[in-house]
Order: sequence, then C-alpha cells, then structure tokens
Amino acid sequence: KYMIECILDYSILFLTKLFPVNFIFFIISSLLLDYGIIEYIRKIFRVNSTKTFLFILSMISGFPSGSKYTNDLLNKGYINTITANKYVMFSHFPNPLFILGSVNSLLNDLYLSYAILFSIIISNFIIMIFSSDKTNNSSNYITSYNSKNYLTIAVNNSFNIIITIYGISLFYYLISCIISKLFAFSGYLYVFICGFFDLTKGVFSTIIVSNIIFKALFILLFISFGSLSIHMQVKSILNEGKIKYSYFLLGRIIGTMLSFVIFMFFILIKKDLYL
Repeated sequence: KYMIECILDYSILFLTKLFPVNFIFFIISSLLLDYGIIEYIRKIFRVNSTKTFLFILSMISGFPSGSKYTNDLLNKGYINTITANKYVMFSHFPNPLFILGSVNSLLNDLYLSYAILFSIIISNFIIMIFSSDKTNNSSNYITSYNSKNYLTIAVNNSFNIIITIYGISLFYYLISCIISKLFAFSGYLYVFICGFFDLTKGVFSTIIVSNIIFKALFILLFISFGSLSIHMQVKSILNEGKIKYSYFLLGRIIGTMLSFVIFMFFILIKKDLYL
C-alpha cells in the first residue's frame, strides 16, 4: 500500500507539473532548430546563436532539458563534439516556476527564492563565459527528413525522452521512499538522503529544517548539483560516445561551488535579516 501511494503521488506530480512543461518545450526547441532559429539569431543579433539558444531555452524550461537541447544541437550539426561537451557544463537550470512556486512556498521568503534562482543562473553564466566554443558557421545543418515531418518527429522524440525521464525519476523516488521507510533517519541526514536520490523529495523534505538559511542551502545544493535521479536522466539523454557525462558532472561540481559563493553574497547583502 505504501509503495502504491508513493507511485501515485509521484505520478500525479509528474503529470501535473513536470510533463506539461518539459514535453511542450522539447517539441518547441526541436521545431525551432529544424526551422533555422539559430541562423535567425545569428543574423539579427550578431551573437553566438547556439550558446544564446541553449542558455535561454534551458534557463526557462528547467532540467534535464539542457542536456536534450545540447544533444539536438550536436545531432543537427550546429556544434561539434568538443563544443557539445563544453555546453553541457552550463545548461543545467531549474524551472523558474518551480523555484518561485514550490520552493518559495517552503521558504516563505521571496528574496531567498530569487537568491537561489539567480545564484544558479549566474554560476552557469560564468561557466558559459569561460567555455570554449567551436560552432559550425554553416547554415546547412544535418537532416534526413522532409520539413512536413518535423512536428511528427519532434513529438515522437520528445515523448520517448519524457517516458525515460519518468521511469528513472519514479525509480529513484521509490528508492528514497523505501530507504526512508526502512531506516529511522532524522534531521539533516534524512533530508540529505532524500535529496541524494531524488531532487523533488529532497527539496520537499527540507520542511523539517527550522533554520531558514540551512533550508535554503539544502535546496540550493539539491537543485544546483542535482540528485542521482537527475544525473541518471542526463546520462540517458546524452549521446554517449560523443557527449561525455563527465563534463556534465564537472560542470555541476564547479557550478555548485560558484552558486554557494554567489548565494552567500546575496545573504551578506541582507545580513541584518539573516545573520
């Protein structure tokens, strides 16, 4: 009965919160690439169009979409393997609505919620600045199908990825539920164990943390570094053999350290309230 309740709880969360956003953005991003948005950005704004596309779309759609978009850029010939490995380091973002909605309801502090969000955005931006970039300048990207099939292929590919994400997420969510049931973990250890396996469960488990700064730091850790579930989702999405998971992991280590430093800077700005 307990396991069934866990499955139903996560399935409802996935179908109502995660599926609509990710599925729609996966389709939109694929269609934008197929119809040449990269070239339009390059010609109109005179900026690095692949970086701009990846950074903005990943930032507004949330993880693990950044890995999917990086994979698409590589497969469609916009970037080479070296660049793809660099890009996957800075394309890990939480959905802003999750931060300003669910996370803010836990913290009940809009300033801290924005501090978490901007700490992650700024840390990824710093990594992006220092990442090398060898994009393809040709407008002839790789494609093997007619334009009339773009939507069908985008829907099929997006649905397959969504199913994979759901399966992996549910598995690690159940693992965290089982561990929580079998072992009498409490306090910070319980929060850490939950967040280690599943990001969502980890974030919501911080409700037991009374100190608001510690609570925010736990949430920042889970979101910036990602849970085991998120890492396995990314590993399943990436084109292994071309895009290496080790680059994503390195990006999360660097990004997490940077985000903690930036977050503490935000705290120092309001030290009279929090320190």
